[in-house]
Amino acid sequence: MSNPLEDFKPAASARTQLLLAAVLWTVVGALLLFFGMRWALAADIPHAAIVLLLAVIAGALKAEYVLAQPARRAIERIRARGDGRCIGGFLSTRTWLLVLLMMGLGYALRHGLATRAVVGVLYVAIGTALLLAARRFWTAWYRRLPA
Repeated sequence: MSNPLEDFKPAASARTQLLLAAVLWTVVGALLLFFGMRWALAADIPHAAIVLLLAVIAGALKAEYVLAQPARRAIERIRARGDGRCIGGFLSTRTWLLVLLMMGLGYALRHGLATRAVVGVLYVAIGTALLLAARRFWTAWYRRLPA
């Protein structure tokens, strides 16, 4: 017996899911970087250029040593699932829960756990990391190969 919900499932090809993952990581990274720079510069941090450069370097290191492996796993998951699968399944349930947790943490930081200057510097690092790690998805989408 088939599942009646299957008829309403928004399905997509693996290539489309790779594109969605690339766009998600890129847009979120760009927004974090934009708002992070804006808040950090508005806060008039002493030696802001040096602090922001260090945040970008930290983000680059995070992209390479922290986010590279999860990006590879997500790409492999998309490829292994193949075409015609649920469009939201390009990330695992566990990863979607982690995204929600990070969104909640970001909200808590912005609303009282830290100053805008601190949040700005953190956002610059995280935004840089996401933007640099997104290249793996873009490469896999473009070449249809593992990143």
